[in-house]
Amino acid sequence: MKAFVLHQTNDLRFETVNDPQPESGEALVAVKAAGICGSDIPRIYRTGAYSYPLIPGHEFSGTVVKTGPMTDKKWLGQRVGVFPLIPCGQCLPCQKKQYEMCRHYSYTGSRRDGGFAELVAVPVANLLPLPEQVSFEQAAMLEPMAVAVHALRRAAPVHSQTVAICGLGTIGLLLLMFLLESRQGGGNADDAGKVLVIGNKQFQKQMVLNMGVAAECYCDAGTDDVAGWLMEHTDGCGVDVFFECVGKNETLVQAVEAAAPSGRLMLVGNPYTDMTLEKNSYWKILRSQLTVMGTWNSSFTHEEDDDWHYVLERLAAGTIRPEQFISHCFRLEDLEQGFHIMRDKTQEFIKVMGLSGETGRNA
Repeated sequence: MKAFVLHQTNDLRFETVNDPQPESGEALVAVKAAGICGSDIPRIYRTGAYSYPLIPGHEFSGTVVKTGPMTDKKWLGQRVGVFPLIPCGQCLPCQKKQYEMCRHYSYTGSRRDGGFAELVAVPVANLLPLPEQVSFEQAAMLEPMAVAVHALRRAAPVHSQTVAICGLGTIGLLLLMFLLESRQGGGNADDAGKVLVIGNKQFQKQMVLNMGVAAECYCDAGTDDVAGWLMEHTDGCGVDVFFECVGKNETLVQAVEAAAPSGRLMLVGNPYTDMTLEKNSYWKILRSQLTVMGTWNSSFTHEEDDDWHYVLERLAAGTIRPEQFISHCFRLEDLEQGFHIMRDKTQEFIKVMGLSGETGRNA
């Protein structure tokens, strides 16, 4: 098969490798769509992987074409999404079905071969069957959508709260999409709190305006004092829930400064910098009795109330449109162009995706 193989940091090659062979309890998935995550770029070009050679890619969907020994044949031919985290099943979080917090997990695309390939072997326990109305492109975004939903649900309740989302990359935009969808789908719309969003690019502003956010509720972090802007737009009260989707010290401090008394800070963004707080910021946490929460990955328990089923239900119903965030599509063999766009920031992008030959198109 053809695959992108990372041999060492900054040594990614598109080459022919042996087809993976599914082991007992595994299935072989023919990849139909694979998205590039922001975390793939440093893994490929800067920080490296846990071991080499490695086929990266953890956001993908496809069709089961083979099953391993002692594996239920019912999976053959199934269209599937794939939960990339492979839990150990033994640690305390796993015993509580909190698999996203597994202490000894493996991970498709970072600790074992992933989806930037024609074929990938995955445990059947990590497969999610797709309804026919859900496209492969949508299903390749199940993982980042579930990450956004996990953060949103951990911060609940948010319906009647004033909410700020800082950072409008893929996760921030998906989080906004689900927040807006939840407010349209339940409760009295008149009781919904204000939604304030903070970005730093013109195309991000246009995207959130297209999603229905009012222009006066968008803050340009490149020109505005974010904390001051938030206080101004909340009549000096601050925000009830602040989603930090950037991962920088300055935005963490802004979150603390802009929080209302008893406010909640949900930390979502992977850290780009060390995080430090000055004494006054720490005092704000104490005296305003703020709640600071972290979120990691998403819940996938095979039960109807997990994050992945939450997303899939809305995809099947058509109440969310993640495909609006796909800015670039390439055939698998051309996907290195997408890596370079994201690495070098030569074009505006949100979600860059590779598609199988029969459905791929250049963008």
